[in-house]
Amino acid sequence: MQAFPGRPQDRSPAVRVCDADRDRVIAELRERFADGFLSHQSFEFRVDAALRARWRDDLAGILADLPGSRPSRARAALGRLVRARHAAQSRLAGYLQPPRPPPLMLPSGTKSSFTIGRDAGCDLVLSDMTVSRNHAGLRREADGWVLSDTGSMNGTRLNGWRVTEPVPVRAGDEVMFGALTLVVTEHARQPSTASTP
Repeated sequence: MQAFPGRPQDRSPAVRVCDADRDRVIAELRERFADGFLSHQSFEFRVDAALRARWRDDLAGILADLPGSRPSRARAALGRLVRARHAAQSRLAGYLQPPRPPPLMLPSGTKSSFTIGRDAGCDLVLSDMTVSRNHAGLRREADGWVLSDTGSMNGTRLNGWRVTEPVPVRAGDEVMFGALTLVVTEHARQPSTASTP
C-alpha cells in the first residue's frame, strides 16, 4: 500500500478534510479490522495516515483496496461466534489460576547477613538478566529479616513498593528483584532423624 502524502494528483478540485471525514474513515477501518481484513500493523498505519490526511482523495485512498462490508448475516454469525468464544474463555478462566512465583527461603542458621545478586560470589545467586550483580541484601535483626536494595539498576520491590531503605520481610511477601518475582517463605525445619541400626 502506498503512503498518502501531498495534494491530490487528479484533476478533481482539492477538498480539505474535516474531523468528521477522518472519524468516518477510522470507524470504517475499525470495522475492517474487526472483520479480519487488516492486520494490526496495517490498521495502525492506515489510522495514522487518516489522521495525517489533508485532502479527501487521501482519505479515499486509505480505503480503496479494502473489500466492502460483509453481509449482515455473516456479521451476525461472526458476533455469535465471538460471544460463544468469550463465554468459553470466561468459564475456563475460573479453573485456571496464575502460576505462583518461586519461593525465596529465609535463611536458617546463625549467619546474620546475606547478599543477593547475579554474581557467583553472592549468597543467593539469581541468574535473571534484570538482576544486578550485587542487587540486594538480607540482614537478620531482633524482630526478623530486613531487606535492602544495594543500588541495583532495576530496583527491588516489596509487595509492589520500591525498596528505598531497609524494610522488614515476612513469609508471604512478594519480592521483585528487577523483573524476577519471588515469594518469601520460612526456611523448612529439618525433622530430627533417629539413627537406624
